[in-house]
Amino acid sequence: MNEFIIETMGLRRSFGGHMAVDGLDLNVPQGSIFGFLGRNGAGKTTTIRLLLGLLKSGSGEVRVFNEVVTGPEGNPDLRRRIGYVSENKYLYPYMTVQQIIRFTRPFFPQWRSDLERRYLEMFNLPPNRKISALSKGMRTSLMLLLAMSHRAELLVLDEPIEGLDPAVIETLLKELVALPATEGTTVFFSSHQLAEVEQIADHIAIIDGGRGVVQGALDDLKVQYQRLRIVFEREPAPISWPAGADHVLQEGRTVSILASRNVEAIVEQARSLPGASVERFPVSLKEIFLERVRSN
Repeated sequence: MNEFIIETMGLRRSFGGHMAVDGLDLNVPQGSIFGFLGRNGAGKTTTIRLLLGLLKSGSGEVRVFNEVVTGPEGNPDLRRRIGYVSENKYLYPYMTVQQIIRFTRPFFPQWRSDLERRYLEMFNLPPNRKISALSKGMRTSLMLLLAMSHRAELLVLDEPIEGLDPAVIETLLKELVALPATEGTTVFFSSHQLAEVEQIADHIAIIDGGRGVVQGALDDLKVQYQRLRIVFEREPAPISWPAGADHVLQEGRTVSILASRNVEAIVEQARSLPGASVERFPVSLKEIFLERVRSN
């Protein structure tokens, strides 16, 4: 099997002249937990709908499980291999929790009743309560149960922790971390909660204006990006730094640099300057995210 579960090549989709997804290339490794990040309106949900074949692309190509996704008219067998939690969390409001579980089961031959019971208890879902009477967090939990109980090879989650209380979020994150090892599941999830993404993701992509601006293994990105703090004996004149010094802030004798590449060259130049001392600090996913969307 291809090492990538999801691939997009030059993916584009517009609405009324607005380019929602603009030449996007994605590579989601098999067995990864892949965080998909961007501001509101960056194109995340449109991309997810293209991946699932719920929308047809304007141009470019989507491949899932090495199969070309053609759009709403095709790929029914492919969708049985995917668990999906949508952003709007819509479920049939007139059904009870148990009724929608019974309704969903027959569509998935590999449905796991043991997982169903486990998630009912884990999410504290009342089986006989109507969906219209569930809180937003409970509707999210129910969608997660439906997506995770049929042994999906790929979980696609759009804002999966929205409305959940902190205790349930912590339990869910542990469950998602275990899935690649125990079930071989690939998890692709979009979220605004950067701390939670950083806690569990091993790969990320950041998009802005429908274009990819960062993609890679999170550990590699944290090595690639560094925060430098340079203190001089006296306030320096303006300095021209090598490429990769993306965000430079000078306050008196102190210069702070967020570097995305060429870190060693920047450090070497700083140490060559008279009276300069250099400290290096790791950066958080939040710092990488804010720098990349701020500069686009």
